[in-house]
Amino acid sequence: MQNLPTFVFVHGAFANSFSFAPLQAELALLGHRSVAVDLPGHGFEATFPAPYQAPQDLEALAAEPGSIKGVTLADNAARVTDVLERAKRNGPTVLVAHSRGGITATAVANARPELVDRIVYVSAWCPVDLDVSGYYAQPEMATVDPAAFAAALAGNPAELGLLRVNFRTADPTALAAFRQAFAADLTDDEFRTFLNTFQPDENLDAGTSADRAQATTWGRIPRTYVRLAADTSIPPAMQDRMIREADALTPDNPFDVRTLEGGHLRWLVHPAPAARVLGELAALLPTGS
Repeated sequence: MQNLPTFVFVHGAFANSFSFAPLQAELALLGHRSVAVDLPGHGFEATFPAPYQAPQDLEALAAEPGSIKGVTLADNAARVTDVLERAKRNGPTVLVAHSRGGITATAVANARPELVDRIVYVSAWCPVDLDVSGYYAQPEMATVDPAAFAAALAGNPAELGLLRVNFRTADPTALAAFRQAFAADLTDDEFRTFLNTFQPDENLDAGTSADRAQATTWGRIPRTYVRLAADTSIPPAMQDRMIREADALTPDNPFDVRTLEGGHLRWLVHPAPAARVLGELAALLPTGS
């Protein structure tokens, strides 16, 4: 197994390593090895407050402390760096990030480019000219309404020190917003199944202007952007903008761009096309990396 590449997966907001299980199974059947990282406060480190269970106590849910309070982007980057250091002992690494996980992947690549043989963004944030909050104010995000999630927000983020969303709500407005944001092309059962893999809490640190891609470190890593053609969370126009900005930052090392059909989560629920693309990328790694 020495010198075979390892795919290292970084999940998005409110998600965890469980999201990648179908994709990892597909990759394994194609002969590839992989590991999915749980960022701090995610997976079995997550808080699922008792009031989150049915019957829900929404008043208590809005006040219950959460373990993810105080977790920072630096903490996320440290977790991924540790995994990469261990994986790198066995051969090359391919760092694959989805959605908000792209912020963490970028921070890791800025600091430790020698640990990454290729970085892959799958409809993931790749901040270059702006930080993520700045991108949300741009025309490419005009069709995305963050307020649509307000009906399922539990508690005051400033008081809780975290962002808490009630994914177990029965509110039709909130469920419609979730469906539109990331699962419009999934069946009702697929949508509800994925919704039940989400955790209620997410940290508040999405990075600042200091965490944007750096040409001297991040910019020297071979990179791929996998566009999701029907994504409504990070629309294709925004994906394309980040690709353009990155290519302008390091024109001698542009993005290799691929496109998968479907929305924000379809590639994880129906992973065969994504596994084939990742397998093709593994074949691009130089021998003896």
